Amino acid sequence: MISLRTKDEVTAAASARLLARAEGPAALAALSEAVIARLIFPAGFYRTKARHLRAAARLLLQRHGGRVPQSMENLLALPGVGRKTANLVRNLGFGLPGICVDTHVHRISNRLGWVRTRTPLETERALQKVLPRRWWIPVNGLLVAFGQRTCTPQSPRCSVCPIRRHCARVGVTRSR
Repeated sequence: MISLRTKDEVTAAASARLLARAEGPAALAALSEAVIARLIFPAGFYRTKARHLRAAARLLLQRHGGRVPQSMENLLALPGVGRKTANLVRNLGFGLPGICVDTHVHRISNRLGWVRTRTPLETERALQKVLPRRWWIPVNGLLVAFGQRTCTPQSPRCSVCPIRRHCARVGVTRSR
C-alpha cells in the first residue's frame, strides 16, 4: 500500500520504519494515524495511506483473525487495496497466479504492441489472454525493472533496448 505512486527506495525506507514499530496488524491498529503518517513520510499521499493502513489492520483483525486473506474479493475489500496490490499480495504472499499491472506493465505492454488498452484493468485482462500463465507472476518484476532503466515513460532509451526490433513503439514520439 505504501508503494503506490512512491519510488522504491522511499517505499523500502518507509516500510522498514513502520515495521520496526508495528510488526503485525494488532500493533499497527494500535498506532495513531499521525504516528503512521510520520513513519511512512515522505511516501506519496502519506496521510491517506496512514488512514488506510490503520483501517486495513483493524479489518484484518476483525474479519480475518489478523491474517492477510488470499482471495481477491477479500483483499479488494481492504481500504487502499486495488487490483495491483491485491495481485502482488497473492503473487508474492501466496504464490497464486495473477498479473500485477502497475504503470510500467501497462505502458510497456501497450508500447510493445502486446495489448491495446486504456486502463490497467483492461491491460490485466488482455495480458491474461496473451501471456502464458507461467509468466503471470514474473512479468511485473521484469517490466518494472525494464521500465525504470530502459523503457522509460518519457524519451525511452530505444537506442540501447535489447528488444527494439520486436517493439511496435506505440505512443513513442521521442526516444534516446
